[in-house]
Amino acid sequence: MSLFEIICLAIALGIDCLVVAFSQGLIIKQNRIKNSLSLALTMGCFQGLMPIIGYVGISGLYKWLVPLSKWIVFGIFFILGVKFIIEAFEIQKEETVCIGIKCLIGFGIATSIDALVSGVSIMLTSTSLFESCLIVGLVSFLMAMVGFFAGSLIKGFKSQYLAIFGGLILVGLAIKSLF
Repeated sequence: MSLFEIICLAIALGIDCLVVAFSQGLIIKQNRIKNSLSLALTMGCFQGLMPIIGYVGISGLYKWLVPLSKWIVFGIFFILGVKFIIEAFEIQKEETVCIGIKCLIGFGIATSIDALVSGVSIMLTSTSLFESCLIVGLVSFLMAMVGFFAGSLIKGFKSQYLAIFGGLILVGLAIKSLF
C-alpha cells in the first residue's frame, strides 16, 4: 500500500473512534480535557497495536496466501466497508457516561477489531508494519480528539454519516486492491 492508501485506511479505521468519542463528547460534562485525552489515547493505542496482532497471527500462513492476496485484501476491505455501512443504519442504543478503565479498555477493543483484521491486509500487501501502525494509531487518536470536542459543539449531527463515509473508503480500497 502507498502512503496515501495507508492514510485512507487509517481514516476509515478511525471513524469508529471518532463516532464513539463524538457520542461521549455529547454526554461527558466534567474533566473534558482529561477525559478526552484518556479516551483518545486508549483508542489510538489499541488501533495502533491491533494490526500487529493480525500481522503476526497470519505470518505462518503467508506463503499459501500470497497467490490469493489481492482477493483476500479485497474481501477483507469490502466486508469491513459493507459492515460499516450496514451498522450505520442500525438503531443505536442510548449511550451512557462511562470513562473508567474498564470502559476505556472496552472502547479500545470495540473500536479496534477492524484494525486487527487490517493487519492481515498490511502483511499481504507487503506494507511497512511500523509505518502503518504508527499512522493508524496517530490518526485514530486525532480523530477521537476531534470527535470528542465536536460532540459538545454539534448536537444535531448524525454520526451515521461518518460510518457510511468510513465504509465507502474501505470499499474503495477493496476495489483498488484488485488493480
